[in-house]
Parts: sequence; C-alpha cells; structure tokens
Amino acid sequence: MTAYILKLVILLPLMGGLIFAALWLYKKYQPALMGAQKDKSLKLLEIVPLSNLSKLAVVDFEGRKILLSVSKNGVNHIAEDRVQDA
Repeated sequence: MTAYILKLVILLPLMGGLIFAALWLYKKYQPALMGAQKDKSLKLLEIVPLSNLSKLAVVDFEGRKILLSVSKNGVNHIAEDRVQDA
C-alpha cells in the first residue's frame, strides 16, 4: 500500500508538470503555426465570439474579405468586401 501511495505522490505532480509544459509549448508556438499561412489563398483574419455557440469570422479569400457567422447550425455568409490595394 505504501508503494502505491509513493508512486502516486511522485507520478501525479510529474504528470501535472508534463501537462502544464505541453500547454505552455502549444500556447507559445501556436501563433507561429498560424503565421505559416502567409502564402495560402485563404486566411483567417479575425474571430469574434458572440456566445458559447456562435461567433463571427472574417476571412480573406483571393483578395476578398468575407464576413461569416459560425454556429452549431452551420456557416452563413453575411457580407463581402474587396480588399483595396494601396
């Protein structure tokens, strides 16, 4: 019984530390993974949550900015605008 408790005392903080480290690494390197989309024709520009189940998303597709509503019922096209080159 004491061997089990000793394993528990050692492994539980070790597992917690590994989970914390994995989350920290994901949070640190996740923006770099999103930055790798620079040469793609479809780019996710911004997401604004409206509630737990719905959000607004602005995507850039071949020089057009498209506003989409995303919910559990699906994705709906709301508006579209051409991007002006400066």
